[in-house]
Amino acid sequence: MKTLSILGGRVIDPASRLDLVTDVHIAAGKILALGTAPADFTAQREIQAHGAIVCPGLVDLSARLREPGHEHKASISSETRAAACNGITTVCCPPDTDPVVDTPAVAELLQQRAKASNQCRILPLAALTKGLEGNHLAEMADLREAGCVGVSNALHPVINTQVLRNAYDYAASYDLTVFVQPRDPWLGRAGCAHEGAVSMRLGLTGIPEAAETIALARELLLIEQTGVRAHICRLSCARSVELVHEAQQRGLPVTADVSAHQLFLTDLDIAHYNSQCHVYPPLRSQRDQTALRQALADGVISALCSDHQPHEPDAKLNPFAETAAGMSTLDTLLPLGLRLVEEGVLSLPTLIARLTWQPATILGSQAGRLSVGSLADICLIDPTVPWRLEAAQMHSQRQNTPFLGWPFQGCVTHTLLAGKLVFKRESA
Repeated sequence: MKTLSILGGRVIDPASRLDLVTDVHIAAGKILALGTAPADFTAQREIQAHGAIVCPGLVDLSARLREPGHEHKASISSETRAAACNGITTVCCPPDTDPVVDTPAVAELLQQRAKASNQCRILPLAALTKGLEGNHLAEMADLREAGCVGVSNALHPVINTQVLRNAYDYAASYDLTVFVQPRDPWLGRAGCAHEGAVSMRLGLTGIPEAAETIALARELLLIEQTGVRAHICRLSCARSVELVHEAQQRGLPVTADVSAHQLFLTDLDIAHYNSQCHVYPPLRSQRDQTALRQALADGVISALCSDHQPHEPDAKLNPFAETAAGMSTLDTLLPLGLRLVEEGVLSLPTLIARLTWQPATILGSQAGRLSVGSLADICLIDPTVPWRLEAAQMHSQRQNTPFLGWPFQGCVTHTLLAGKLVFKRESA
């Protein structure tokens, strides 16, 4: 395997609180040294990184790659390639594929196809219940052995509280993290937008905040009772932030994330029935957005994710309520994060932390670090490049996003996976 040196970049490693201009030397797929190279080291390749940011490869806590079962939307090959082009080296996949990730065979299939693509690591989540139906527990121990890093029922609520408690007990006994997306099965069941003045004016069935907060309150009480380690996925409202903060203050083993688009869009963006803004959880109010931004800055929310959901064009062409929910967001995860830095919401090291070692820690992964001996999963960013998001520039197979035409500054120039260069921007 080739040796490589990255020279003169601003190296940011939040895990070790490193932030200085220095060199990074790589051998055998791992970081050999920072600063001065060992006397017996010779770089077969050098990357001049003067003026660039050198940070760990990004870790995305939620990206649906649509394979197996929905290859007409995207594939593991196309989306891991898109991830690599956007500095993402590790992706966590929810279990709601077809078939569901409730057997070791499906979990192994995902990882084998990611290995064949060799662009990005895939860490699958296992189903909490068989078929995500909420009736019988999945074989979590076998799924963990097959490489699953946690368990989740994705967007399928477990209605039977006894089943949910048993599942949490089971997960706790195997030291598995439960990934929870709180969703009441009845409130806002037929809804497609945040319940408020905008949805009322547009004649759209609303999804109230209580659909999230009531479910979250139940989850937190069961987490407290069972002691299971839990991660709350895709918070969308201010009251949810308060509930999670209160739980953390009581010492519960709870973390949380937010999708990047929730920090830039609100329910006002659906005013013209823009189906690209049809997502779940729905875009909520300006007050909620402000609370989510503050929680990310304060660390109550410790990870920023893409919540990538590519769709074929036809899925977004029906009337708003009948369109598929979700955005293609691998191409905007880092650019939107850098916008938060421009707007003074986060410092650059804090943003890098929320995109690298903190989500990696939630997954129990050693990714997201630049310490000596770590795998050389590395992202290089040129912070000076201004650009606009255009459909032709997107690396994902699909372009279902409301951010087309938005101006950004800063882009990925190189991505390394275990020391192998998997992406280089042409102008770099």
